[in-house]
Amino acid sequence: MASLSELRQIRLEKIVKLESAGMQAFPTEVTSEQTLKEVVSSFSEGKTTSITGRVMAIRGAGAIMFIVIHDGTAEFQAVLKKDSIDESVMQLFKDTVDIGDFIWFEGELFITQRGAESLLVTGWKMAGKSLLPLPDKHSGLQDQDEIYRKRYLDTLTNSDSFNRFQIRSQIITAIRSYFNERDFMEVETPILQNQAGGAMAETFNTHHNDMDIDMVLRISLELEHKMIMAGGYPRIYEIGKNFRNEGSDPTHIQEFTMIEWYAAYQTLEQNMRWTEELLKLLAVNVIGKSIFKIWDKNNAEIEVDISGDWPRLRFPDLLRENANLDIETASLEDIQEKAREWGMPDAEVPTTGRANLLDFIYKKSSRNNIVGPAFVVDYPGDLKPLAQQNNDGTARVAQLIIGGAEITNQYAELVNPLKQRELLEFQAQAKADGDKEAMEVNEEFLTAMEHGMPPMTGFGMGIDRLVAFLTEQKNLRDVIFFPIMRKK
Repeated sequence: MASLSELRQIRLEKIVKLESAGMQAFPTEVTSEQTLKEVVSSFSEGKTTSITGRVMAIRGAGAIMFIVIHDGTAEFQAVLKKDSIDESVMQLFKDTVDIGDFIWFEGELFITQRGAESLLVTGWKMAGKSLLPLPDKHSGLQDQDEIYRKRYLDTLTNSDSFNRFQIRSQIITAIRSYFNERDFMEVETPILQNQAGGAMAETFNTHHNDMDIDMVLRISLELEHKMIMAGGYPRIYEIGKNFRNEGSDPTHIQEFTMIEWYAAYQTLEQNMRWTEELLKLLAVNVIGKSIFKIWDKNNAEIEVDISGDWPRLRFPDLLRENANLDIETASLEDIQEKAREWGMPDAEVPTTGRANLLDFIYKKSSRNNIVGPAFVVDYPGDLKPLAQQNNDGTARVAQLIIGGAEITNQYAELVNPLKQRELLEFQAQAKADGDKEAMEVNEEFLTAMEHGMPPMTGFGMGIDRLVAFLTEQKNLRDVIFFPIMRKK
């Protein structure tokens, strides 16, 4: 079997043959009268036209050849017959064209004896010569790492993968339409920031050479969005990238896409109603169903029906029931011991703040067991320092959980600058004590808040995680074109 380098050399020699025959291997301009989808939808036998696409299959080699091409919209068959095209032109095709090449054809539409709509070719030219072969059309890429590294070959040879990324685009378009119809304004905020905020996460750090200042990649869109709301806009949203320097697993990746939105003069309850309405619309209008496959922590397949009512579960009740921990009365020492029981390494316990200890216990004892859809509400107040605080030490927060994974994070937003400073200073102390994910005091944000922010509710959702759920994928990397990989 020839090596890749040998196959490449053969194709380089075919370029010489093409050029010797007066045909360019990489012409500067190539057009077609119709996309292949348009050809199929408006097929008219006897019509002359031109089409362009990538060669995906070649059958026959004598007096007749059948070539399947694909242009990203559809597949279509071109037929070369000895009595319909100049013999030397047909021979040049046989000698120089490989699967993977881009070809322009002209000819007449007809129907074969087997009933296949096709183009009877009267002329062709190379639109782009490929130097390396494609994976086998039927077996495709077999190595999972190669699928992630060479997604372009995966989508080219795997229709499921190709369609999945089209669905991702349709989901994002539908999300935009949903918020645009409700008078939300789309905004853009900086990815490169002086100071991270809006979430508990470790940052990716860099340096701005021109200004000679250290900077971070954002971990959330929240603070800038609230500052925009202080500027008088009643409803805003953004779909953008966030970066969190944390561990990887099938449900976590360091670079991810989120949507966040904020609405003035609306409640957390309205927020949850919008969330439920949006996801049900996406399921029915984009995917066409409301029952989805997921996999539990033991990799057992289960079904989730999102068409019914979505219950509310209280965070304190879940820990009381599943971890035998009363967060209202437990001391820090009690919480630390419980974290050890649920698997937190001894070395991490002393440097982890109370909020993140409780979050660890919740994720280990409770979240994985929630099939959902269900909203978990009333998280510990010090875990959610940007949300309105209840009198019992919890925050007015809801997270949508499906299949043990957090899909959304939504708040009744805190707009009291005095309480906000107090909570951020508490977080800053936890960070000083060694909690890398704790927040810092952000004076720019507090200044904006002191100028006045309207009462509002806000929402954050990972697009990748939502797409994985709706397309029934176990791993976020299967819904991301270019997931982060180690160098080969």
